[in-house]
Amino acid sequence: MANNTNVGLIGLGAMGRGMAGSLRRAGYTVHVCDARPGAAAEFAADGGVACANPAEVAASCSVVISVVVNAAQTESVLFGDHGAAAAMAAGSVFVMCSTVDPNWSIAMGKRLNDMGLLYLDAPISGGAAKAAGGQMTMMTSGAPAAYALCEPMLNAMAASVYKLGDEAGAGSKVKIINQLLAGVHIAAAAEAMALGLREGVDPAALYEVITHSAGNSWMFENRMAHVLAADYTPLSAVDIFVKDLGLVLDMARASKFPLPLSSTAHQMFMQASTAGFAKEDDSAVIKIFPGIELPGKP
Repeated sequence: MANNTNVGLIGLGAMGRGMAGSLRRAGYTVHVCDARPGAAAEFAADGGVACANPAEVAASCSVVISVVVNAAQTESVLFGDHGAAAAMAAGSVFVMCSTVDPNWSIAMGKRLNDMGLLYLDAPISGGAAKAAGGQMTMMTSGAPAAYALCEPMLNAMAASVYKLGDEAGAGSKVKIINQLLAGVHIAAAAEAMALGLREGVDPAALYEVITHSAGNSWMFENRMAHVLAADYTPLSAVDIFVKDLGLVLDMARASKFPLPLSSTAHQMFMQASTAGFAKEDDSAVIKIFPGIELPGKP
């Protein structure tokens, strides 16, 4: 692949930084920007182009990948001051990787199509480590013309790129369902560990047994390791699941579909957030349980 093949990436957070690195390793010239001062320059120091704003990224790239937190930030990337949309050439593709309301994604796709731009609904999953290794999952939907332009870049960033339909919205719906499971599994894992602590079970022994038994889940194995280490550094914060489970419930409410487990998990994350743990790792949802002594730092 030619080293002068340009691609833009906006948002160098936990996932975006790794995705930009994967594109760079694949031989792309990666144009980046981030709201945090210095983040783009830090990435570009090892190769790439630091840009001051989304418009500057879009002016040089026919593919612009957005990896920001939510729909509001995505809209700002596109249409805020120095937004990308006005600077993108006709026929360019905007790849939207945030977890958003599927109806919002459908509407955004139409808005960009009306401007002569292509749109790929492409939420992501896997965490920072998999993003850094080019091993994450992408849940995508969009027009064949969008894939024709950006598919090699998707494959450079992800081990699995699922094509879920020709129109925006399908990718976001599947991501919302993934987040339902992720949030419920974290909440259930925290509840199980909390019960063990309450009953005086050695937490390390409990972790060892559960991770080798039928009750294990990926979230128990991953997140309860954070609890044992007393490390609540936010790889994915409590408030992420306040938002994402809220989107789950919004999607189901529109069709009057009951989600009792999701509702309970959402309340647990809401409780953790209002108790002061909003910015801590989502495993901090265990802190809502009374009468338990959590492991301390070694």
